[in-house]
Formats: sequence, C-alpha cells, structure tokens
Amino acid sequence: MNDAVFQRCIDPQCAGTLAVDDTSFHCPKCGGLLDVIYDWNRLPPPKSLKDFAAKWARRTDPVCFSGVWRFHELLPFAPAEQILTIGEGQTILQRADAVAIYTGMQPGRLFLQYEGLNPSGSFKDNGMTAAFTHARLVGARRAACASTGNTSASLAVFCSATGLMRAIIFIGSGKISYGKLAQALDHGALTIQIAGDFDDAMTRVQQVAGKLGIYLVNSINPFRLEGQKTIMFRVLEAMSWEVPEWIVVPGGNLGNVSSFGKAFMELKELGLISRSPRLAVINAAGANTFYQLHERHGLRWNNGKPDSKIIDGYYRALDMENLRAATLASAIEINRPVNLAKALRALDKCGGLVREVTDQEMLDAKAKVGAGGLGCEPASAATVAGVRKLCQEGIINRDERVVCILTGHQLKDPTATVAYHSSDSKTFDEVLGKRGVRRASFANRAVQVRNDLEEIIKAIELYS
Repeated sequence: MNDAVFQRCIDPQCAGTLAVDDTSFHCPKCGGLLDVIYDWNRLPPPKSLKDFAAKWARRTDPVCFSGVWRFHELLPFAPAEQILTIGEGQTILQRADAVAIYTGMQPGRLFLQYEGLNPSGSFKDNGMTAAFTHARLVGARRAACASTGNTSASLAVFCSATGLMRAIIFIGSGKISYGKLAQALDHGALTIQIAGDFDDAMTRVQQVAGKLGIYLVNSINPFRLEGQKTIMFRVLEAMSWEVPEWIVVPGGNLGNVSSFGKAFMELKELGLISRSPRLAVINAAGANTFYQLHERHGLRWNNGKPDSKIIDGYYRALDMENLRAATLASAIEINRPVNLAKALRALDKCGGLVREVTDQEMLDAKAKVGAGGLGCEPASAATVAGVRKLCQEGIINRDERVVCILTGHQLKDPTATVAYHSSDSKTFDEVLGKRGVRRASFANRAVQVRNDLEEIIKAIELYS
C-alpha cells in the first residue's frame, strides 16, 4: 500500500491489506480481523505525551475539546476537517478509597475511569465518533449495528445529533435494558428486534450490511477501536502520564481490551511510554467464553495463529447444549465475541489474564461503587468485583495502582439497581432472584413511615 494509513490483517503471517476507505472490515486474503495501520515514517507523531495537555487551552476548537480528537496525532486516519464530534470523551479518573478498601487494596491505589459521562452515557461514544468520521469519509448514508444496548444508544445519538446518517439497530428478543432501548427509540433509530440473542443479531447485521451496503459500526470495525484507544490516553493524562500497574475492563465483545492493547503497543513503538500495564478482562459467569477459552482451555495468541480447534470445539459444545449467554449485565451478555483474536493479542502483549464474576458479586460491587459517588451499570461493576477476586488470589498487590474502567452510566439499567435496593421481595425475586442473586448485601432500602410529621422526624433521627 502506498498510503500512510491503511488497514492490515492482524495475523502477521498473512498481513493482507486494504485501503483506508474500504468498509468490508475483513481481510481479503484470510477473512480475519483488521487493524488501522499508520506509517509513522510518513506521519508526524507527537514527540511527548505531555504535548497534548496544551490542547485544552484551545478547547473552543471542537477537535481540541473532544476527549478523543485531542489525540488526533495518535489516530490520524482522517483530516481534521472531516472529523465528526459531538463533544465525547469529557470523562474523569477518580480515586476511590472506599471501593479500594472493599476490594482489599490500600487507599489511594484504586481509580475509577468513569465513561458514563459521555453524551450517550457509555464508553461507546469514543469509538462511535471515530467510526462516524470514517463513515463520513467514505460517504455513507446509513449505519447499522447489533447491540445489547450501549452501541445502539450511541449510534442513535450520533445519527440524530449530526443528521448525516440513518441509524438501523438489531436487537435480540428481551435482550436490552429499557434505559438503553429508550435512547434508541427517542433518537429516531429504526429498531429491528429479531428472535434470538446478541450473537444472532450480530450475524444478521453483518449479512444485511454486506447486501445493502450499509456502514457497520460494531467493534469488528477497526476504526471504532481507534476511538476507544483514547480512553487509555485520558487515563495516562489523568495520572500525569505515569503508567499504572493494572487496567481492569469488562469483557463482552472484547473491543475495549483489544483497543487498549493496541494503544499501548503503539505508544511503546513510538517511544512515548517505556512499559505497558497488565490487562485484566472480567467476564460475567453467565457469559464467560473468554474466561473459559483463555484460562480453562489454554487458548493463546500464538503469534497470530490461535488454535482454531479449541475455539471451534468450544462453540460447537455451546450449540449442542443450546447454551445462551445469561447475565444481568446485559452489556456483556455475549457468547461469541467478535474481537476474540485481538483480545488474545492484547493479553499476550500486556501480560494479561481473564477472570469471571457472578451476578451477585457484580451487584454487590455496583452498590459499593454507587455509595462512593459514581453510579454505574452492572457490567461496569464487573471490574471492581474482578479486582476483589484478584486481590484475594494474591495476583494484584494491595499497593499497586489499578484503574477500573466503568463503561456505562447507572441509569443505563435502573431496573436492576432499584430491585437490588428494594424492600419488596417480589420485585427482588422477579428481577434478580431468577438470575441467581440471593441477597442484597449493601442495600439502601427506603424507610416506610406513616404520613405523620412526628413519625417522619423520628425516622430521620433514627436512620440518619
């Protein structure tokens, strides 16, 4: 390829390439996943990460205001005039001492990266701005995704805010929270609900996108992952450009861990950091494909050649037993992650590992996060539950610096939150009990009193 930016197969032995404006998003030689590649000999990379801090002084420029495009030099696949932004990426890294104590870590060593502050309420906006910029570059008029909720919300927000494309969303039957579905509907997206789960919807949306020439924004799209890299750039920025020991992330379709791994690989290649953090991916126990394959079956990156027999055998067993993903953490309720190979590479390059946590562990961790001031959806709390488990195992040391990625806002799934804190046992059982949650260890239940001033005052004095 003669261009300074192009797409290349992630398998080093294949290395098939496509032009930057190709939207098939599969290697033309082997059908594998693609990376966006930059020829840094022909592009001006930043000399220091600290140079990015100066851009905030120019925040009247939408590109500098964006928490994604402030780092344009590290994802330079489109010229500045083509960038499509709605102000995404204004997120925070917060020290969380109460959560640290809950996990078994020392105060001052655990940090929460809160991506729920994005316009659509989740981390997806980081990737969507990059995907939309690429879609604009190629002249797309319709964009589609399969979704458990957050991708559909982000796609709908970007389509409605910009007016440049029509959103088409595929969801599975009963597999989306009302908080997320409300966003897709309110922002005018065409929503297609099919009989099946996310994996079924993912298969169909790829087929439809191919036949109708619709731009696909799921994380199989490598340009979306370029935007998600910037979550790590903001983490480093908030830590004065010092690399923490651990990054902990929920595992669903595995787009985040894939993009984080690529971010650190590129920063090391450019000499902007001297080492990478370790990556920990946390699956829900009811959707634990990555945990099973990596930790139980020994699947590894193997220099771009993961053992396909292990993968095929595992998926075949799922089909034979008709095992579907089942977890309250709808954002990671996925059995067939499309970025499996990229995630394996990320763990290989960053010394990573995978763990699983139950819905009970997630909801208890979620309550502790909420009590500390940042509300998150259940999937986000998998990270905190995972850190607690890894501390108990002695893998994470109490004095190491750990960053947990909180991927989505508390109001993404209010039903689970209300049920957890409810004093109504029927509500608890209908929403949580049938999923195996037996107790609300940190419930903050409403105090019921008669409509009497003295009784109300007495209750306040007693409980506050």
